[in-house]
Amino acid sequence: MSTTQLKQARRVRRKRRVRAKVTGTAERPRISVYRSNRGISAQLIDDTAGKTLASVNWTEADLKKLTGAEQAKKAGEVLAGRAKEAGIEAAVFDRNGFLYHGRVAAFADGVREGGLTV
Repeated sequence: MSTTQLKQARRVRRKRRVRAKVTGTAERPRISVYRSNRGISAQLIDDTAGKTLASVNWTEADLKKLTGAEQAKKAGEVLAGRAKEAGIEAAVFDRNGFLYHGRVAAFADGVREGGLTV
C-alpha cells in the first residue's frame, strides 16, 4: 500500500469510530465536515429522517476567493446562519475522521461565532 492509501485508511477508521457514537436528530442535527486539498464543505444532517437540512461548499462565490482557515471560518459562519434560518439552535460536530486542527477547527469556531451551539 502506498502512503496515501494508508493515510486514507486511517481516516476512514477514525470516521467509523466517531460515527458509532455521533448521530443527528431534527432538534440537534449532525454537522458533517469534508476537507479536501482545495477547500471545505459541510452539511447539517438529520440522521433519523435521512435528510440534509442545510449545506455550505467552498465553491460558493463569497468563499472561493478566501484562503485556508479564513475560508473555513467564513464557511462555518455561513452554515450557522443557514441553520438559524431553518430554526436550528444546536448541533453535534462530526469531524468525519479529520483531525480537529487547522481548517476543521477554524470551521468549528466559525460555526460557534455564527451563533450555533456545538
